[in-house]
Amino acid sequence: MPAIDPTSGTSALAQPAAPLTSANTSPAFDREKVTILFVLGGPGSGKGTQCANLVRDYGFVHLSAGDLLREEQNNKESKYGQLIADYIKDGKIVPMEITVKLLEGAIRSKLNSDGTGKFLVDGFPRKMDQAIFFEETVCPSKSTIFLECSEEVMRERLLNRGKTSGRSDDNEESIVKRFKTFVETSMPVVDHFEEEGRVIKVSAEDSVNEVYENLAKALAEKGISPSK
Repeated sequence: MPAIDPTSGTSALAQPAAPLTSANTSPAFDREKVTILFVLGGPGSGKGTQCANLVRDYGFVHLSAGDLLREEQNNKESKYGQLIADYIKDGKIVPMEITVKLLEGAIRSKLNSDGTGKFLVDGFPRKMDQAIFFEETVCPSKSTIFLECSEEVMRERLLNRGKTSGRSDDNEESIVKRFKTFVETSMPVVDHFEEEGRVIKVSAEDSVNEVYENLAKALAEKGISPSK
C-alpha cells in the first residue's frame, strides 16, 4: 500500500495534536495471531445487531469505533472529548489518529494470554486513509463484512431508534449528513477491499435472522466457522 501522511484529511490548526499509534511502520499485531474483520455498512444497516450474533456464535470480540469514541467523548479527563463531540454532532469523521489509537488499545486489552484474538471492528475504517493507516500500524485485516442497505430503509430505522436511543446523531439533519459522508468516503473503502477479494457482502434489508443466515453462509465460504 502507498505511504500516507498520517494527518491526511485533518487540519493541525483546527484540532489539538492527536496521539499517533506508533512511531514505526510495523503493525503492532501479527495477523497470524490476531484476526481482524472490519464491519461496514451505512448508518442503520444493523452492524451492531449482527456483530452481537457473531460474538455469540463465533467467539469474536466486538469493538465499535463509535462506542469507543463516545466513551472517550464522555471521559471528563480526555482532552479530545469536545473535539470528538463536535465531529460526531456534525456527522463528520473524527481524526483517524484518535480512533486508531483507541482501537489499538482496546485490542491489546482483549488479547488472550498467548497474544491471539479475534476481533470485529465495527464502523471502521470509514475513509481510505484510515484503512491504510490501521493496516500499516495496527494489523492487516482478514476481510471486511459489508451490510448493503438502501438509504430509505436506513433512515426509517434510525428515526425509530432515535425515539429511545438518546443519541445526538439520530435525528433527520444528522442522518442526512451521515448518509452523505458514508457514500462519499466509506464506499471507496469497500470498493478497494473488494478489488483485493477481501469483502463479504450481504444484503441487510431482510429480517435480522435472514441477514444473519446469509452472513454465516458467506463467512463459511471464506473459511470462517462458528466456534460454538
